[in-house]
Amino acid sequence: MTSTSVIFAGFGGQGVLMAGKLLAEAGLLEGKNVAWIPSYGPEMRGGTANCTVVLSDEIVGSPIVPDPDHIVVLNRPSLDKFEPAMKPGGHCVVNSALIDRKVERTDILPTYVEGNTIATEIENPRGLNIVMLGAFVKKSGLVSLDSVKEALHHVFSGAKERFYEGNLKALEKGAEAV
Repeated sequence: MTSTSVIFAGFGGQGVLMAGKLLAEAGLLEGKNVAWIPSYGPEMRGGTANCTVVLSDEIVGSPIVPDPDHIVVLNRPSLDKFEPAMKPGGHCVVNSALIDRKVERTDILPTYVEGNTIATEIENPRGLNIVMLGAFVKKSGLVSLDSVKEALHHVFSGAKERFYEGNLKALEKGAEAV
């Protein structure tokens, strides 16, 4: 891997920024150069939100990515927006519990995960983002699942420790889903 870009996208409140942060943290733990850039609409919860993560063996020249290598989409508007911009051969991880269409391009690799359903089944409906992150990490192999678990432990420590076990379970279930 020289440089790889991933866009996580969905509605505000779905946790796409956190999913991207966890991927970036896992990349740092593995000694990669990392850039993480959030983007969200003025509406906050319910509006659009996405973030770009760049993982590289070299210095990251620019965190601006018009054509991502991979995308993880949690809602239909995000699939509609980012699918056309993807580079050929990339992974497109789709929350098929909310997205009512299939990937149209034949030159990318779609993976459909019932993210909301899995999160609800494990009694962690707010863990959708972590379920989808687990699926993406397992499918792409960009970082190890163990590195993401370590990043999860860093993020959900101290006052947030009570959320760690539920999110660890969501990560593992997302990885199992693919």
